[in-house]
Amino acid sequence: MESNQNDVKNIDTTYRTIPYFNYEFKNKDVGLVAIPVLMVVFAELMLYLQKPPFAIGLHVITLVGLATSTIWIKETHINNICQAMLLLPILRLVNISMPTFFEMTIYSFVLIYLPLMFPVYYVLTSQKFTFEQVGLKARTSVIYAPLAVIVGLAIAEGEYAIISASYLIPDLSFTSILEISIVMIFFVGLVEELIFRSILQTRLEESFGLLPALLVSSFLFGIMHSGYGTLYEILFTSVAGLIMGYMFQKTRSLPVVAITHGTVNIFLFGIIPHIGPTFGLL
Repeated sequence: MESNQNDVKNIDTTYRTIPYFNYEFKNKDVGLVAIPVLMVVFAELMLYLQKPPFAIGLHVITLVGLATSTIWIKETHINNICQAMLLLPILRLVNISMPTFFEMTIYSFVLIYLPLMFPVYYVLTSQKFTFEQVGLKARTSVIYAPLAVIVGLAIAEGEYAIISASYLIPDLSFTSILEISIVMIFFVGLVEELIFRSILQTRLEESFGLLPALLVSSFLFGIMHSGYGTLYEILFTSVAGLIMGYMFQKTRSLPVVAITHGTVNIFLFGIIPHIGPTFGLL
């Protein structure tokens, strides 16, 4: 990543120039972006229908297609989006393969998301993302941190009502809470928010505008939760993606959305399963 004063203006003015809907994009651009989006959707639908071999096959085809797309796609902005989309089949393939080799525990998330940091870093550096674009120069992170925790808790309560997740920590001791917090914020939350918000949503914004970027990235975020096997979970996480995507658009802060995402998982897989929803009050 690089921060260039000549290329990037103040963070507040940079994104004010992006319209909510860009009416100047070409139909060809929509078609080229729609192909990998639909491929990811179809692959995740196969996973939803409990057909993992078909899901894996479609994701592999998508991965190969996106990796070779630069040969025949000449438009740089479309290539950037395709390269961002490439991270989704990688995420799913690593996610599917990991439980095959290891028993699924809290440390499995480290084994899944640590390798993903390398392709994420490659995309960020090869596309010369600035710190502003990634969301690492916003001065509002500390101010909005309490709000991020509150929003994360609210989302976790709603999601727990849908999937009734099991706990990933044995108790609510300080050590256990610290362990799940580190994993869920600095691995799961950070990597997924880099993929869906900092990279994918940002590139879609530049081509199609704020609103289409928010809707598409949020829908993809939701569909990537198809492994839970319930339509309500896909719909709910799509809405959660909308909330976090909107927070990113307004704050341009990666820490804010990473904390929000991490808080969701801390409560969903750690605290709520032990004490019950609404802190056991209802």
